[in-house]
Amino acid sequence: MSNFLAVDTSSRYLTVLAVKGGKAVLRHVPDCALQHSVALMGEIDAALKEAGLDPGECDFFAAVTGPGSFTGIRIGISTVKGFAVATDKPLVAVTAFELIAYNVEDNNFYVVIDAAHSHYYVCGFGNGLNPCYMGAEEVAGLGAPLYGFEDLPFENYEKLDIKDCLYPAVVRCSKNLSCNMHALYVRKSQAEEGRKC
Repeated sequence: MSNFLAVDTSSRYLTVLAVKGGKAVLRHVPDCALQHSVALMGEIDAALKEAGLDPGECDFFAAVTGPGSFTGIRIGISTVKGFAVATDKPLVAVTAFELIAYNVEDNNFYVVIDAAHSHYYVCGFGNGLNPCYMGAEEVAGLGAPLYGFEDLPFENYEKLDIKDCLYPAVVRCSKNLSCNMHALYVRKSQAEEGRKC
């Protein structure tokens, strides 16, 4: 069993997971919007202490890399990169799509994440749909089961409890250790879209 620290700052919530010798300590703040930079280190410190885990004992550090909140994603990635550099340990990237998908038993489904303004980030599993940005009508027409972690207005949609999703997803993704980690941006940020050439 690996020892690790994982964070998810990709949406309005905040999740921190510290695992040592099979003991998992999960700290979850349901509504942390715009406060990730303030709350993250305190939650990490509390989780590490409760787990009895020193950062140097971690086999790797993991973060959810998006899509989602552009600022939140950067905060999570930069935090775990700092731990990885300080301890000379590898990184594990978990996309927000994998976060949900690795907690689903279906073979053909879509993960749907709210991108605001009646648009969604969507990725298919078992059907070849790469990560994309869709309007509500397109999502409604997909047909196969839809999964996510928010209250969304679609038939054939199931909401998962996001705080239960991080541990299984990190374990699955931990086969892919890396020395680097990049954000998954499916679309340009509002600032980029609004910028005039």
